Amino acid sequence: MIDWDDVRYFLAVARAGSVRAAAERLGVNHATVLRRIAQLENRLGSQMFEKLPSGYRLTAAGEEVLELANQMEASSHQLETRVFGRDQSVRGRLRVTLAPPLATHLLMPDFADFARLHPDIEMDIMSSGELANLTNREADVAIRVVYERKTLPLNLHGLKGPEVFGGVYISRDRLAARHAGGPDPLRWIVISAHGVPDWANEGEVGATGVPFRVTDVGAQIVAVRQGLGITTLPCFVGDADPLLARAPGVDLHLYGTLWILTQGETRKTKRVRLFTEFVSRRLAAHAPLLAGQSMSRD
Repeated sequence: MIDWDDVRYFLAVARAGSVRAAAERLGVNHATVLRRIAQLENRLGSQMFEKLPSGYRLTAAGEEVLELANQMEASSHQLETRVFGRDQSVRGRLRVTLAPPLATHLLMPDFADFARLHPDIEMDIMSSGELANLTNREADVAIRVVYERKTLPLNLHGLKGPEVFGGVYISRDRLAARHAGGPDPLRWIVISAHGVPDWANEGEVGATGVPFRVTDVGAQIVAVRQGLGITTLPCFVGDADPLLARAPGVDLHLYGTLWILTQGETRKTKRVRLFTEFVSRRLAAHAPLLAGQSMSRD
């Protein structure tokens, strides 16, 4: 009989194209992946991969196994979600995925409140820039900013939340220095993977220096506080920081709408329903902050 775990390792290598990348995704060492692939090949009596300088390529036999393995995975996920959906206990694990700023600058106090209300629920807060796949049960609930509703996968169920706006921010000290005729130039502080959006260049405070790039929002905020330049931030981040002010002359920009997303039978479990309803109420209370209306504009 074929071990499903061996098939999981086979799928990981087939999708990643290398043993090392598959091992990182699975959270194991690469020797474990090689051993699992060898077990599957011995069981089936065929070689699944060719090892090339560029990585691992499926053999003809591997291509046939891949189709069946995908079907096995889909059946496994369907079985898990149906069983999970019938679990009405408030005990157990709950995995929530969302972008890091939403976790650290907005919702962590609310998650803590929920955890205190339901101490038997084991919460995993997965704050990452990568989108977890709800269909593959990588998470139970996703909280995402969505610009267009039609881009949401049809198999996901959602609760619509408030709209999220952003603006351009500068340190209060640097803004005061500019008003007093202080030194220039200002620099745009940007996340490495992103450029400066067109809407952000319309203000009275322009940036003329070379960009200053960082890899995460935490570093971005610290760089702005240091008076290095200006940057774009969601209002719930920028307005809540006492060291920052909105750069004058720039209108707020709509990033999108927050959605609380679940998939299939998962949404029927008691702990998922309790959580989504709780967070939906908290997001409604945060609506003024998310829209940039919780403070007077500078």
